Amino acid sequence: MRPSLLDLSRKELRGVLAGWGEPDFRVKQLETWLYRRHVCDVRQMHNLPKLLRERLAAEFAGEPLRETAALESSDGFTRKLLFALPDGREIEAVLMRYSRRNTLCISTQAGCAMGCPFCATGQMGFMRNLTAGEIVSQVLYFARRLDQQDRRVTNIVFMGMGEPLANYAETWKAIRRLNDPDGFNLGARSMTVSTVGLVPAIRRMSKEPEQVGLAVSLHAPDDALRNRIVPLNRRYPLDTLMQAVRDYISVTRRRVTFEYALMDGQNDSDAQADRLAHLLRGLLCHVNLIPLNPTPGSPWSGSPDARVYAFRDRLQAAGIPTTVRLRRGIDIAAGCGQLHNAHSRQQQI
Repeated sequence: MRPSLLDLSRKELRGVLAGWGEPDFRVKQLETWLYRRHVCDVRQMHNLPKLLRERLAAEFAGEPLRETAALESSDGFTRKLLFALPDGREIEAVLMRYSRRNTLCISTQAGCAMGCPFCATGQMGFMRNLTAGEIVSQVLYFARRLDQQDRRVTNIVFMGMGEPLANYAETWKAIRRLNDPDGFNLGARSMTVSTVGLVPAIRRMSKEPEQVGLAVSLHAPDDALRNRIVPLNRRYPLDTLMQAVRDYISVTRRRVTFEYALMDGQNDSDAQADRLAHLLRGLLCHVNLIPLNPTPGSPWSGSPDARVYAFRDRLQAAGIPTTVRLRRGIDIAAGCGQLHNAHSRQQQI
């Protein structure tokens, strides 16, 4: 299997081209095509010599993703794609359009080892980590389509399939390439990494120079419930996780987002809102409430709107900045892993 050009760092790309006797400015030309013009097919890179294009095409793959399924919401604001990787594994990515933003939700793993029972990706298990090139390629794929509408990617959330911090090295390579002023050139503050609570990786992230946002998928205000909803909590219970978050805020001076998927009758009572407020009091944080996107394999459903807003109001009354995430793509099952599972079932029929 040929490696992808998108998996090469600038240093590696420079080494390859120098080994072929190419001048150093070819690196800049090639990176401009890949990350500024969003072109992965070397045959279209017309300012490169024909012999170089032919050699690149022979030795490197361009686009590592192949679109296998697509869904668009009825309002046209959300588009979800299923991609096949070169080894046949499949991943998902979502484009969410807003009036002034175009946000991508991208995957960092095929499957997930965290095993959260409400999550379609958690139900499928872990298959493998993605490479940095496979992560970046999801962004470039949507960027090409937005180019046609004279729009651009404004935000990226690493909240698709997989636990980003369990694939730390490749995720961070992708972040640096996307943030590189001579690469894709997206501001670090326009990117957010989500985690279910890998404490050592949160501590490691606090030392990175890129000012990427941190979102913690919390979903419960106490260990007894979180042990059921987020199995990793048994390894890193709330006291340990919250200390890591406090230390992260102290080091970075950045606000942390807590994601809280509201599940009817499970984690959405007034008492649980009060416990959550107590847990977060005094932190530089924001709570993002998400009515659960139901999945066929999950025993739980999303909280009704009245309960969602009552929970929000109780947190706000306690002084915790809280918003309810605008529900996008529920009519196309845009929750992570749902399209993959539906497509797999269809293929088996």
